[in-house]
Amino acid sequence: MMTIENRGSYANVNGLHMYYEVHGQGRPLFLLPGAVSGVGTAFGRLIPLLAADRQIIALEFQGYGHTADIPERPLSYEQWADDVIALTQVLDIQHADFFGYSTGAGVALQIAMRQPALVGKLILASCTFNSKGRHPQLSGLESLLTPEGLKGTPYETEYLQTAPQPQDWPKHLAKVTAFNKLIQDWPADDIRNIKAPALIIAGDADIVQPEHAVELYRLLGGGSLGELSMPASQLAILPGTMHTALTTKTELLMTMIPDFLKIL
Repeated sequence: MMTIENRGSYANVNGLHMYYEVHGQGRPLFLLPGAVSGVGTAFGRLIPLLAADRQIIALEFQGYGHTADIPERPLSYEQWADDVIALTQVLDIQHADFFGYSTGAGVALQIAMRQPALVGKLILASCTFNSKGRHPQLSGLESLLTPEGLKGTPYETEYLQTAPQPQDWPKHLAKVTAFNKLIQDWPADDIRNIKAPALIIAGDADIVQPEHAVELYRLLGGGSLGELSMPASQLAILPGTMHTALTTKTELLMTMIPDFLKIL
């Protein structure tokens, strides 16, 4: 995990003391991390590269990293989306791009459905909109979401070093496990109505099945014959890439993300 310059701040949103970092200057690009990830494990290698010509705002959701949990509040895509929307209001940002990874990609999709005027472009890495899109063997991986299963991993290390109450690691993993068991079934029409161009990214050995990534790409306007009508949305399947390694593939990602963000 690469060390990044810490410019951390906190904002009070929806009863949450949310942690975020700002790097670079330019048009805002929000980075939304995945499950059991903070800023470092999800985006540590990418932030210095993306911040070369953008203002990067990387945040941590309820109970993740530096952001303390609200014990009585369950974890949900919808609540996280509302929290991020509230953060944009605190920061007085009316329009921005959003890069979500894993859980964060679902949050970015929810933001686009709930506040379309806020979203310029979407980067959705390892994103599902329906539980059926998850790999059928995912249950074997989710069984490792225990203190014993994550012992010595970067996820445990990051949490123990950054969480306001590091002793809550087992409680946090239990809430994440409960969240992962919720059925996700977002209406296709709601996604089809999103106007923001999207770059959909998945690994070829991801927890998201390739067919699901293609379905999401089509719902977001992709699939036309380029010689006749180039779609505004794009699709990338990274070769030899598992879920937990996706955002570390910086050479591949930086060949596509800057160009996508520059397209008008």
